[in-house]
Amino acid sequence: MGVQESAEVGVAGPQAAKGPNESRGSGAEFSCTGGGAVGAKPEPANEDNAMEETNALLEEMLRRENMLSALGRVKHNAGAAGVDGMTVDDLEGYLREHWLRIREELRSGTYHPQPVRKVEIPKPGGKGTRTLGIPTVLDRLLQQALLQVLQPIFDPTFSDASFGFRPGRGTHPAVERAREHIASGRTWVVDMELEKFFDRVNHDILMARVARRVKDKKALLLIRRFLQAGMMEGGLVSPRNEGTPQGGPLSPLLSNVLLDELDKELEKRGHAFVRYADDCNVYVRSKEAGERVMASVENFLRKRLQLKVNRDKSAVARPWERKFLGYTVTRNRPVKLKVAPESVQRLKVKLQPILRSGRGRALDRTIGLLMPILDGWRAYFRKAEVKTAFQELDEWLRRKLRALQWRQWKTPAIRAKQLRRRGTTSAEAHRAAYCGRGPWRMARSTVMVDAVSTAHLRKLGLAMLVETQGRLAFSA
Repeated sequence: MGVQESAEVGVAGPQAAKGPNESRGSGAEFSCTGGGAVGAKPEPANEDNAMEETNALLEEMLRRENMLSALGRVKHNAGAAGVDGMTVDDLEGYLREHWLRIREELRSGTYHPQPVRKVEIPKPGGKGTRTLGIPTVLDRLLQQALLQVLQPIFDPTFSDASFGFRPGRGTHPAVERAREHIASGRTWVVDMELEKFFDRVNHDILMARVARRVKDKKALLLIRRFLQAGMMEGGLVSPRNEGTPQGGPLSPLLSNVLLDELDKELEKRGHAFVRYADDCNVYVRSKEAGERVMASVENFLRKRLQLKVNRDKSAVARPWERKFLGYTVTRNRPVKLKVAPESVQRLKVKLQPILRSGRGRALDRTIGLLMPILDGWRAYFRKAEVKTAFQELDEWLRRKLRALQWRQWKTPAIRAKQLRRRGTTSAEAHRAAYCGRGPWRMARSTVMVDAVSTAHLRKLGLAMLVETQGRLAFSA
């Protein structure tokens, strides 16, 4: 979510057509008011300096360099259209015509974001759905521009134990910090997940926390309007009185602003913890301590932030019995990171449609479709120190590909012929082709392992997870 250096994009145009509420006909060029580099970390400041930094926040947001940077980020991220159907490719042309009007509406406090488009995406493992709210590309641009001036104000004040949606942080430092806590002897974890957090954020409570550091009333009004923008589903718009639906650039920062109060409370109590978005793990030395922490934190969240812990997904348990960001740890010392079994199963489910649809295509094409997914998965889990999951996945994938090849050969006659071409004796090829076993069982037979060897699969483009993961982990 950090500030990205913008390319020189052609937003400035010659004479632009007047927008519906536009009073001037000059070219629509991003404003160049204000000074200073947007996105630079502020120097440590007292509360008076913090107020000075935020008094003209809206003008800092509208600064030409900041808007160009935001435009570059929105174009880079691409993404789906919102309720108006405008795409990222259409945005620059729209800005040439309407930017002066939009800028004046923002300055006068009359700008109203459009409703977000509701999208339901399935959660991993088929456990319900997650609601996304897709803003229009114009609102994404404005949210990104606002984010770039808010982030340097808030981020330096966040807890060192907060890792989600922050510049220079991420999942890998989070799981490594968790391992450090466990290695220190805190072998019980209070694993908490908030119930429908992004859908249930109280707007008044959130805005009160934002207003502690943002004094620009027009900026505060704009933030609240982004929060309260309706949600469209099936052509109908429903009002929003709570929640910060995922999908817009501003939502992650606002979630951290609210949950920073939880972080500060845990720090005040002296707890060792790691938080990533709405997942929070507190590491303690006994089950009894964990149960006390769970009860007290649950009470704090309910009373102070009006949030609820999802008891079905939360527990006091041993760290090796739980997963955090797809990882888990070994039971024995030294504590090592490894891939959680659920993450392995999730990958298999994701690969199955490609493998099922591969019967009508060449094996190398199927492998070509699998490899981008495998590369991304391997990169994410490069911090895993236990290689068992990678070895087992390699074996499972090779067997799947051999079973696929067996199916493609279709008839016993073709199977016998193909096996002979690959060096199997006539008697062995005939016996295997007419044995009547299914593709999955045949895939582990000696004749198929030899006929569709690991070396052959490598030539078709299959990279072994365990080997490439080792190289990634060494270079990380």
